Amino acid sequence: MKRIFRLWFATLTLLMSTLGALAQPAKTTDAAEAARTALAATVATSRADVRSPDLLEHIVDVFLRFFNVTSSGNTAIHYAISAVFIVGAILLRRFLTTIFFNQLKKLAAKTETTLDDKLLPALESPVATFVMVTGIFAALKVLKLSETADQSIAAGSTVAFSMVIFWGLLRAFDAIIDHAAEIAKVKQMGIAAFMPWIKKSLIAVFVVVGTLMIVQSLGYNVSTILQGLGIGGLAFALAAQDTIANLFGSLVVAIDQPFKIGETVKIGTHTGTVEDIGLRSTKIRLIDKSLVVMPNKLVSSEAIVNLSRSTQRRVEQVVGLTYDTTPDQLAVIVEDFRGILLADAEVDPTSVMVFFRDLSASSLDVWVVYASREADLKEGFALKQRMNLAIMRAVAARRLSFAYPTSVMHLDGPVAKAIAGGKG
Repeated sequence: MKRIFRLWFATLTLLMSTLGALAQPAKTTDAAEAARTALAATVATSRADVRSPDLLEHIVDVFLRFFNVTSSGNTAIHYAISAVFIVGAILLRRFLTTIFFNQLKKLAAKTETTLDDKLLPALESPVATFVMVTGIFAALKVLKLSETADQSIAAGSTVAFSMVIFWGLLRAFDAIIDHAAEIAKVKQMGIAAFMPWIKKSLIAVFVVVGTLMIVQSLGYNVSTILQGLGIGGLAFALAAQDTIANLFGSLVVAIDQPFKIGETVKIGTHTGTVEDIGLRSTKIRLIDKSLVVMPNKLVSSEAIVNLSRSTQRRVEQVVGLTYDTTPDQLAVIVEDFRGILLADAEVDPTSVMVFFRDLSASSLDVWVVYASREADLKEGFALKQRMNLAIMRAVAARRLSFAYPTSVMHLDGPVAKAIAGGKG
């Protein structure tokens, strides 16, 4: 490794020395120096702003000087060197896609992490495109074209290289987010349900920043453009208040994580299963299979009951018996109810409470409370049904009766006597 680094450093030093020697002006006579100074002054007067050569132009100049090409026009050697750049780019691209990246993929397959397995395929196309773009623009810079064409090629190369680089970064960024979403899903983290829209938001921000940087590289003042868009942005923000409120609502849902896709929730008056969580709205499939689309600003402001995250299913009910039930019978039936609950294996014994609680207007009320060991909703309803049937059988076995709302009317006075006399 040290030997390779030393060789690379020596090559770089030799290349820089060669460039310095080539860039150094040759000794001239005083007359020639004066003529050159006058010519430079004339050029400076006519062209106040001369574009400095970029790295790609330096590389092309090195090739031309290596082949001793000094002609100001296009010769056969110019076209030959241009073709060499194109062919070299094609061959290098072929090497990278068929050999280099294949070897890297084989090495990545042996590692424990799967991130490199996603990054290498994501970067393969951008790298190959970068090589081709370099070859194409290098071939164009070899040819002697007009000043307008050179300026167009320079602007095109800036945009092309910037787009290829940002494309590679975007694909790498996308692979990293997908890897994070995979890990969150495997570990059953709450944020896993929000990863799709988090990915969309981050990519949107990345694209906007990349676009602004490309515009800046072309020589435009981005701050001036943003200031010009200030009034329009304010008008847009006023017109899109609901959309912005929904976006902030989705952010609140993502941070608090009150529910995830597949869970049963009650939001306001709607109870159902969460099917999708978007940037603007949340979709809930109700019990009757209808679909409710709720804006996220409403979701974030409502009380949310997550039925899927209940640790137990608690039942509280009142069993009313008729007033002809004696105290002894009532004491016995209370113990019967308690025994029924404690005998069931799915009932949490620590939650059982059975008491003769109230003397109501038309019934003697027995308060029954219990909770299931499991949180499954269907199992909870099945347990409640089983307990209700057992309670009914116990009441029938004791020859008691359930109370229902009744009222007794007592008549007195002349009207009562008249009714009684009429019956007689």
